[in-house]
Amino acid sequence: MRRNPAEIAKMRRAGAVVAEMHEATRKAAQPGVTTAQLDRVAREVLDRRAARSNFLHYRGYPAVICTSPNDMIVHGIPGSYVLKEGDILSIDCGAIIEGYHGDAAFTMAIGEVSAQAKRLIEVTEQSLWAGIAQLRDGRHLHEVGRAVQQVAEAAGFSVVREYVGHAIGTAMHEEPQVPNYWPGKPGPVIKTGHVFAVEPMVNVGGPQTRTLEDGWSVVTADGSLSAHFEHTIAVTEDGPVVLTVP
Repeated sequence: MRRNPAEIAKMRRAGAVVAEMHEATRKAAQPGVTTAQLDRVAREVLDRRAARSNFLHYRGYPAVICTSPNDMIVHGIPGSYVLKEGDILSIDCGAIIEGYHGDAAFTMAIGEVSAQAKRLIEVTEQSLWAGIAQLRDGRHLHEVGRAVQQVAEAAGFSVVREYVGHAIGTAMHEEPQVPNYWPGKPGPVIKTGHVFAVEPMVNVGGPQTRTLEDGWSVVTADGSLSAHFEHTIAVTEDGPVVLTVP
């Protein structure tokens, strides 16, 4: 669905709340802090900005952010896990303003991390921006995935295939999906007014995944590190505009 400027303005406001949640949780994520504490930090931002969480109660999800350390790819539930030096941590969160959604994620180092972990974080973020650059009127959506895959695999990493990006608007997850790899066909034509959440998930090892007993937490099948970056982006006449930045 194509969004008009007034709708995109509301999504930009929601995106600004998400960016503030990122800033606050990034600052709070230090060795010795639990992931549950980070969820409380994010809730405080939502309360202060009079925004609603699009994660809380989504299909029964119990928190306002996802916290996924080390080999956890996505959907980690905040709880008693204590961050330690050398961890990497992915934080994914969203917000709703006047019925319109924003959604974004980032991965960060906790203290000093290995060179491999640092490189994984850098490459995953680079793959996100390579994908975002494809979001222009008249192009095909799956060029996003082609760009993400090329960056990740050129660095020797793999791209998760089971979990993908999506259109976003008055619901967090709308059609069409946005694969992070080239699926063999170009996909729908991108038009001005479309809004997408692009979110590459990149693993050091193989792309295979498994879900833990909690029914939410997704980890790499081989135990290798994983990183995740995401932004909400509007397609405009002047190209892609990221809505989930300050």
